[in-house]
Amino acid sequence: METILLNTAYFPPVQYMAKVKACDELLIEAHENYGKQSYRNRCDIMTANGIMTLSVPVTKGPTPNTHTRDILVDYSTRWQKLHFKGIESAYKNSPYYDYYIDNLLPFFERKEKYLLDLNTRILHELMDILQLRRPVRLTEDYLPLHEGVQDLRDVIHPKPSRRRAEDTFTAKPYHQTFAERYPFAPNLSVLDLLFNTGPDALAYL
Repeated sequence: METILLNTAYFPPVQYMAKVKACDELLIEAHENYGKQSYRNRCDIMTANGIMTLSVPVTKGPTPNTHTRDILVDYSTRWQKLHFKGIESAYKNSPYYDYYIDNLLPFFERKEKYLLDLNTRILHELMDILQLRRPVRLTEDYLPLHEGVQDLRDVIHPKPSRRRAEDTFTAKPYHQTFAERYPFAPNLSVLDLLFNTGPDALAYL
């Protein structure tokens, strides 16, 4: 049984969900020092104006090295409304938007205290939609090496310079909502794949 170790992610990219599909068990890193400018609190969607990054505002603790499990979601701005409006504007005309949006609405209404809780609940919902039956666990401590675990922490990163070279993920093109305006954009949030391909998303992964 293959267990993989990943960072937490907000509406993860296609590459992330492809790793989840390929594993037997998923381990999410909870005790790392929180990393900025990563998929931990952001996702990319395709809009009429090109790729848009949706970022969840967060609050770190009083110390510079705050663990991911302790990162708080900041609700001082109406980011949930902005994220939902951005997703609605981008995908309301996509083939499967109406099939899935009701399942996702709670994440733009309910206020989770911790980023890790928000992301984990999103992940479980996405896995249910995709019919991915995998055990999901959080790490109990930070270990530089996990015996018997495929360590994919920081393999999947929005910045090319931060990605680990040994991963050979290549995104095959699928029809995207604004294909007549823009070339295929690989590795967007899995929302893009779901809204555009619907039940074929699992086979794509």
